[in-house]
Amino acid sequence: MALILVTGASSGIGLEFVKQFAARGDQVIAAVRQWPKGQSHAGFEVIEGADVRDGAGRHRIVQAIGTRRLDVVVHNAGVLANDALGSINPESLDAQMAVNAFAPILLTQDLRAQLANPCKLAFITSRMGSVADNGSGGYYGYRMSKAALNAGAKSLAIDLAPQGAAVAILHPGFVRTRMTGGNGQLEPAESAGLLIARIDALNASNSGTFWHANGEMLPW
Repeated sequence: MALILVTGASSGIGLEFVKQFAARGDQVIAAVRQWPKGQSHAGFEVIEGADVRDGAGRHRIVQAIGTRRLDVVVHNAGVLANDALGSINPESLDAQMAVNAFAPILLTQDLRAQLANPCKLAFITSRMGSVADNGSGGYYGYRMSKAALNAGAKSLAIDLAPQGAAVAILHPGFVRTRMTGGNGQLEPAESAGLLIARIDALNASNSGTFWHANGEMLPW
């Protein structure tokens, strides 16, 4: 039974991660800013007030983990804004970089002493962070923040290899969530199931690579 931490776990893909990991018998910790009122969290642990953007929120996660060792960390928390040329907002860029790019790297650093050896770290990114795959432009903050996350996760794959950490950089597909306004090709449960299969297949030999949920390797 693995001990698994999932951030951004109150809805969408994050909530499905928690449900599916718990259903197969893993011990799951859901880190959220606020758990929805009336929604059950039987079968897994919830850490509220865990805003990964700020040090206090990350510290709350570290304190809740305590002396336990994490086998899997899924960095799922993220935000999306449609920043079009001519109306790019600096505050929007800052918010997306803080949540999408900086927070997962900083939280990993904060949790370093609590990572099991071996362990797996999964970073839920987007193919919109691929420079080679950008054929439509726009979405400046989201694209830049996800490209930065990809670069940071790749460095973690190198730096944490000596302590047995394997890193997956994963695109979930076009998923029907609140973030996408309900548009998409996959339901959150389908995407989470595919992503879990990628995490299960993660090891030292494929650490630091960029994958679609369906198993396709993606270009940087």
